Amino acid sequence: MSDVVIRPMASLAEFKEGVRLQKEIWGFEDIELLPLRLFVVASKVGGQVMGAFDGDKMVGFLLAIPGLKKGSTTYLHSHMMGVLPEYRNQSLGQRLKLAQREEALSRGIRLVEWTFDPLEIKNAFLNIEKLGAVVRRYVLNQYGTTTSHLHGGLPTDRCVAEWHLEHSRVKALLSKGCFDRPEVEATIAVPNEIADLRMNDPRKAREIQQRVSDGFLALFDRGLAVTGFERTADNGVYQFGRFNPEDGDSH
Repeated sequence: MSDVVIRPMASLAEFKEGVRLQKEIWGFEDIELLPLRLFVVASKVGGQVMGAFDGDKMVGFLLAIPGLKKGSTTYLHSHMMGVLPEYRNQSLGQRLKLAQREEALSRGIRLVEWTFDPLEIKNAFLNIEKLGAVVRRYVLNQYGTTTSHLHGGLPTDRCVAEWHLEHSRVKALLSKGCFDRPEVEATIAVPNEIADLRMNDPRKAREIQQRVSDGFLALFDRGLAVTGFERTADNGVYQFGRFNPEDGDSH
């Protein structure tokens, strides 16, 4: 994987390849693909369009668009990141995100957000334990039911990951491989078998999704945030504690 180069996409041909990879990675029908024009626009208005290249072959990509929060805080919404199946589990997703962080900081951007499926245990581990993101918001059925086989026909419930790029939590994780953890006040477990259940027992998968969504919303109402994630032999376990984005944020 050291031969894979991550860099901004630089041509219409590469943007078109990003469109094509969506079909290969997620199995979307044409109506649900991010169009070529969005890749072009994102590259020109302060977003990010990055590709991972094994020689001339694009094997992964990331697309982010600029956002503006109340109070005129600028940030990046990282809308889509994907890696071809044969290149997964080799830290390529982490490398794409770290390249995203480096580029954002070079422009003075201190916050990146994205959504992820709370039932995707590998993604949760990457986002929280490898990157240092936290979660304080949960959105029910954000995109409606999609055609992707990866979604298994379930509602597209999503966690909103907040990546505070210069927070001491993130900087400690990237420099030392660990961060100071707040007290764990609650947990929610997702069984490791959830991917199989999506395909073979959608009713059971939906029951688990409903339990998870109810739990997240109740804990967020208490002012808690997802601040850790543990993988056990049977489950992926979300750990909830207190988080203040201003505490430990280095300027």
